[in-house]
Amino acid sequence: MVGKQIRIERIIDRNSHKTVIIPMDHGVTVGPIDGLADMRVAISKVVAGGANAILMHKGMVLAGHRGTGKDVGLIIHLSAGTSLSPDPNAKELVCTVEEAVKFGADAVSVHINLGAETDKEMLRQLGSVSRQCLLWQIPLVAMMYTRGPKIKNEYDVKNVKHAARVGAELGADIVKVVYTGSTETFAEVVNGCPVPVVIAGGPKMDSDEDIFKMVEGALEADAAGLSIGRNAFQHEKPEKIIGALCKMVHEGANVEEAVKILRD
Repeated sequence: MVGKQIRIERIIDRNSHKTVIIPMDHGVTVGPIDGLADMRVAISKVVAGGANAILMHKGMVLAGHRGTGKDVGLIIHLSAGTSLSPDPNAKELVCTVEEAVKFGADAVSVHINLGAETDKEMLRQLGSVSRQCLLWQIPLVAMMYTRGPKIKNEYDVKNVKHAARVGAELGADIVKVVYTGSTETFAEVVNGCPVPVVIAGGPKMDSDEDIFKMVEGALEADAAGLSIGRNAFQHEKPEKIIGALCKMVHEGANVEEAVKILRD
């Protein structure tokens, strides 16, 4: 398992054992939204903020490759689905682990919606990708959500901890889930998952303080970091808010300190 260990150190800080991942795969789902129209510029701002890794689709690796600036971990997303689909919850594999390795990925990711009408197909995809990740010795990030006809509340801790456990059970090295709203409930998610758990950022929030409070609550529950997209790259100062988040994740800064860093 040496290959996975070496690669995972490129996306998880060796000292804090935590990570700040900025997903930038939204172009497939909803098109070239604000903050991602020019990928080179967007990536440069994210890297300047100190993110450990960026996450994107294979076609953007070439389009977004900068050639300058600091290095950053690369996670290539293998799943896709668009908001135009009759079933936006259905995800298909559009890239292979082998392709991702050839593109220079340090890790790959897949998106699973438990409760969707096609969740059995997505679970099969997760199992298949996990097997290939073992073969190629590349870490797997599983984005585990509960969305579909049977799901009344995707933030319910019962659903979230189930989703996290499924990701771990099927071979993920890192699991990404939504935050359940409190340190106490999110601790249940972390305690029930034997691999590192990071929180998703979700829709654009109303205030920076709301973001920091969510992150602080997750970290107090022993989360391994965060995977926040729109609340980072769509911010008026992406470098500053990512820098503040990095201080929270890696150095234990609290909400007040994060706000001060952002406004300094």
